[in-house]
Amino acid sequence: MPELPEVEIVRRGLARVTPGHRLEGGQVLLARAIAHPINNEAAFLSGITGTSLSAWHRRGKYLLGQLTQSDGSAGGYLGVHLRMTGQLLWLDPKTPVQPHCRVRLWLSDNHELRYVDQRTFGRLWWVPPGAVPESVMTGLKALGPEPFDDSFSVAYLRQRLSLSRRPIKNALLDQRLVAGVGNIYADEALFLSGLRPLTLSDRIGPQQLQRLHNAIREVLTTSIESGGTTFSDYRDIYGINGNYGGVAWVYDREGEPCRLCATPICRLKLAGRSAHYCPKCQR
Repeated sequence: MPELPEVEIVRRGLARVTPGHRLEGGQVLLARAIAHPINNEAAFLSGITGTSLSAWHRRGKYLLGQLTQSDGSAGGYLGVHLRMTGQLLWLDPKTPVQPHCRVRLWLSDNHELRYVDQRTFGRLWWVPPGAVPESVMTGLKALGPEPFDDSFSVAYLRQRLSLSRRPIKNALLDQRLVAGVGNIYADEALFLSGLRPLTLSDRIGPQQLQRLHNAIREVLTTSIESGGTTFSDYRDIYGINGNYGGVAWVYDREGEPCRLCATPICRLKLAGRSAHYCPKCQR
């Protein structure tokens, strides 16, 4: 948490409010929140100050804010990974500072972009002009295709999974297979495709693969339309919860009746993560 839908909701929110606003400075309250320039929060603030956030992009669970200099030239990127509990909030600078606020960025016209992170696993990067984001944010190099890209096809999924003996739930959590899918939406996609989390990847037939491919896209689309999922910390840029959790098929519903057959939802531990499934609908 957050996963692709939550990060996409944040991206869309930032894309609406930040264009035209100039970064006028900021304050780093937790030095390790800055991943680049490493151990140099002053250089981070100096690099982004005076630029404008002209656009926002998402790659997997990463956010990339495109920076533009005052003369219109490229200003690099502001990179963000929210990890488990990170929030980017669009606020009035007079708003009291939250206990877990890690970075404050002051923008023109009396606005503030505030990074809040209780668990402190999230990170921010300044990617200098001329540098490729992957050269600074090295985690980008390992990402597989986006779930909605043409490159994420049934044929691609078949080829990759046919080489793996991992349980399918573990495979879906591997960001090298598909970018942005995490624990919540892996459980949900497996329910819709009728596959149990422990099913071996190379034992999934063609029709099941087609259903799985469709289900991944369906649950991500539904969650984005619902504003994402909030079970604990996720909020959009205005601090509003997501609503997908109220309609989830199986995730975090252990012991509750399946929405299709009323069988109690089961939970198991798989590679240190929880997996939720319906023992009747997922054979």
